Amino acid sequence: MLERIPGGDEMKNLLGESLYDVWMQLTACIDEKYEMERIWNKGGKAWKYEYKYRRGGKTLCALYARENCVGFMVILGKEERAKFEADKDAFAKEMQQIYEESQTYHDGKWLMFEPKDQVLFDDFMKLLRIKRKPNKK
Repeated sequence: MLERIPGGDEMKNLLGESLYDVWMQLTACIDEKYEMERIWNKGGKAWKYEYKYRRGGKTLCALYARENCVGFMVILGKEERAKFEADKDAFAKEMQQIYEESQTYHDGKWLMFEPKDQVLFDDFMKLLRIKRKPNKK
């Protein structure tokens, strides 16, 4: 856990105006569909911050921030990968390519996206629905 959660101005300075908007819009999309615990953390070696959505000890997804870059990570387990692969053509080519190129570990396939705009947001939400049904009306 972080000792101090970064404020809007700090995030805007870190990400830049346009990526801060992407960050805010993506979190708004997730918040609209999912009631979850939100956890701020250090982002490890590659990122400054991690913002994780969790419920019942399971992570839905995580957003990452570093200078001029937003990361959006979803980890698909075995059954979730099968669901994605069965419906792969419903996703944008860029999503399919990232899926194909992503490393598969013992705990799942780690998909990392670096959105620059909202183009893939609908696909991101489809991907999250594979992991967990929205729990907000």
